[in-house]
Amino acid sequence: MVTRGAPRALLPGPIGVLAARAYGSVMARRNRRYDAGRGVIRFDRPVISIGNLSVGGTGKTPMVRWVVEGLVRAGHRPCIAMRGYGSGRGGRSDEAAEHAAAFPGVPIVAQPDRVEGLLTLFGHEHDAGGPGSDCVVLDDGFQHRRIARDLDVVLVDATRSPMEDRLLPAGWLREPVESLRRAHAVVVTHAESVPTSAVAAIEAGVSRLSPGAILAVARHQWSEVLDSSAGEPVPIAWLRGRRVVVVCAIGNPGPFLARARQAIGGPASAEIVLRDHDPYAARTARRITEAARGADAIVTTAKDWAKLESRGPWPCAVLRPRLVLAFDRGGEALMRRVVEVAGAGVPEE
Repeated sequence: MVTRGAPRALLPGPIGVLAARAYGSVMARRNRRYDAGRGVIRFDRPVISIGNLSVGGTGKTPMVRWVVEGLVRAGHRPCIAMRGYGSGRGGRSDEAAEHAAAFPGVPIVAQPDRVEGLLTLFGHEHDAGGPGSDCVVLDDGFQHRRIARDLDVVLVDATRSPMEDRLLPAGWLREPVESLRRAHAVVVTHAESVPTSAVAAIEAGVSRLSPGAILAVARHQWSEVLDSSAGEPVPIAWLRGRRVVVVCAIGNPGPFLARARQAIGGPASAEIVLRDHDPYAARTARRITEAARGADAIVTTAKDWAKLESRGPWPCAVLRPRLVLAFDRGGEALMRRVVEVAGAGVPEE
């Protein structure tokens, strides 16, 4: 069955199915090794992982922000560890730049070897003599099983149900849907983009696979739109009826495009959708500039603005929405668990 809203598989047809079986065998061996504890490193402070099963955007960045905000409110000192995929000219990935802008005082490790990066950070914090980080938030950590975690939060995109998908390259799953059994909490995201029956079907599937997990449902909302040149908020209603060019290079652009059209009150003047983590080369910047001549605004994501900022000047205002999670249910229970885990420390083994 084709996943709702999913793009074409990397390798469709019988060859893709055979390749997916081979990939599944490799993943099964890898997971058995980690299940047995081989190669797993446990740090001396709690680790909270935010991840997913599929390739592409499920809302990890706003989820990480929601978790970090809750930890800071509770008096904790989190750090964020991520792979740093798609690093730009400044040596910082677009997601890392977005986290840094949202949390100026929160240490961020963004490198492929997150273990080495965290050990370096902890060493510097110790040498500095300050209190240091008391917990770790792993961004995109579900498959990064080398680091032991005390809370595994997995996001499931309601617009691309993993219950209806296949493993790479026949589909877009990084590992089988049965891996949800490892999850301590599952958050169904983008609930605003599908019928309630679709959300209910995903919830039922998750409950069968991981009956003890906290189950939450969240919507992605624009809380405000920021003018990137002035740094000032603009009412979302300002977009209605305007000539707007929508630009993005994210894993699952469908919900973002739909929300932009809703804010505009109709189709955009142009939609430029690029591959995830596109570097926005000079040729692409010229294409956007040409499309935006005579437009009132360019609307893009905060992640994309991290690269677009250095590609201007632009012929009109560049607006980026602030994306927040609004929980329909399960949010309070999940935050209680996050804070509880962060405060428990790591028991002696």
